[in-house]
Amino acid sequence: MYRVFLVDDEPFIIEGLYDIIDWAAFGLEVVGAAENGQDALEALKESSADILLTDISMPVMDGLTLIREARQFRPDLKVIILSGFNEFDYIKSGLKLGVENYLLKPINIDELQETLANTIDKLNTTRPDRLFSDYDIRILRDNILYRWLTGRIAPNELIERTDMLEIRMDAPYLVTAIIRTESQFEPSYEAVQRLAMEDSSMLPFVDIDGDLVIVFMLEDKEQGKEKAISMLENMQKRFAPSPMRISLGSVEAVGEGAPQSYAHAKKAQEYFLLSDEPAILDYSLLSEKNSIENVTSQPLNWSLFSKLIKAKDLEQLHAAIDAEFEHYQTLDGVTPEYIQSMAIEMMIRFKMELKEIKQADQPELFKAGFTQIMQAETIEGLSSVVKEAATLTVDSLMRDVKSPIIQLLLGYVHENYAQALSLKSLSQQYNIHPVYLGHLFQKETNETFTEYINKYRIGKAKEMLKETNLKVQEIALQVGYWETGYFYKQFKKYVGISPTDYKGLL
Repeated sequence: MYRVFLVDDEPFIIEGLYDIIDWAAFGLEVVGAAENGQDALEALKESSADILLTDISMPVMDGLTLIREARQFRPDLKVIILSGFNEFDYIKSGLKLGVENYLLKPINIDELQETLANTIDKLNTTRPDRLFSDYDIRILRDNILYRWLTGRIAPNELIERTDMLEIRMDAPYLVTAIIRTESQFEPSYEAVQRLAMEDSSMLPFVDIDGDLVIVFMLEDKEQGKEKAISMLENMQKRFAPSPMRISLGSVEAVGEGAPQSYAHAKKAQEYFLLSDEPAILDYSLLSEKNSIENVTSQPLNWSLFSKLIKAKDLEQLHAAIDAEFEHYQTLDGVTPEYIQSMAIEMMIRFKMELKEIKQADQPELFKAGFTQIMQAETIEGLSSVVKEAATLTVDSLMRDVKSPIIQLLLGYVHENYAQALSLKSLSQQYNIHPVYLGHLFQKETNETFTEYINKYRIGKAKEMLKETNLKVQEIALQVGYWETGYFYKQFKKYVGISPTDYKGLL
């Protein structure tokens, strides 16, 4: 199992990476994370990480410096850059450092997973001591065809392997179909294999996602596609009433066009999330009617959800989730990928909201939900998963055994952090001795009141530095610091650099 280290100055990104990737399925283990390059460098000296996922712009030490320093003692370290900077100089610097890929935020999950798979392949080829099981003919065939359709096999190797396995690829065109079924998989696979025995223009295999893929080799674009659709329709009738979700990619020239046809078939398959399940989803028709390449970009308004969570109003919370999904369905050009990403973002925010309120992480509550989102095939299914996360969040808060006084105090601090706050004034408000209140606060939060309020204010200041054009002095006042010099001191204590330098990195 290879080891992965994550670096990003945004806790939200790190939390998301932990949750949205099934690391174990890739044979990977996340061994640590850091929020700046310096902390990451020190941790990498102690941990034997094989893959580094890092941001570029970070306080204390940026990502490019981290890569250069880490390579001093780990020259074989594989690096994947995650960055919000789509600038040539950054990309050029990253390529000079020999990184595996330069991925832009917001992160495309499929692209990240593909990059991880390619990186693992490189690690495997450089680790002769790793043990591999012997491929039988079917597994070898599936592997060769999958690598062909994902552009991960050299032309000379492809010719050699297809000759050995007697795979016919001499037609000028091809079209790719993907089949998913809720019934037992083996009968449909065996039926397709029998058809392929009779018709060598069909190349069936099972890809890394467990989908049944059929590549139809075509002598003529239009007639060949019509024949492929007819065969797929007959398969649907044969296996009725068991539902089969069949998607068809674009017709492409054999060779460099093969990966595009496969990618389009995958993309069309996602539209079963939004469709009424027609017989076959054809990418070319979806592209014309539904603006398949248009990605809607509208940020999630989390403030309402946050208030309902804190109020423990589960009924209204469920209603707000349903309304959010209904709203996004009405947007022009909305894609299944975007709806799914929104569901993942809501799950992560539920997790982080609970962590902020309870000052304790409970990832086990949400772990199954992330897997269910990736497997959901309807809008109702996605909404149901998110509502279950909301239920778990509120239930956890309802079972919370923390002092009700500290709960009230934390809520007051979060709403009024910009005001002058002290244990003395708060103790009068809650009618409790300030010394006892201080002991109780530290027991519940593992921090002194001063540490907690400073960290909270600095966190808010970081948000304002990123999201507004206010001057540093104005931000200091808005987060509760009347002395700019003291604000600078606290900011550097918790972030590692001054607020002016931090803003310069953004």
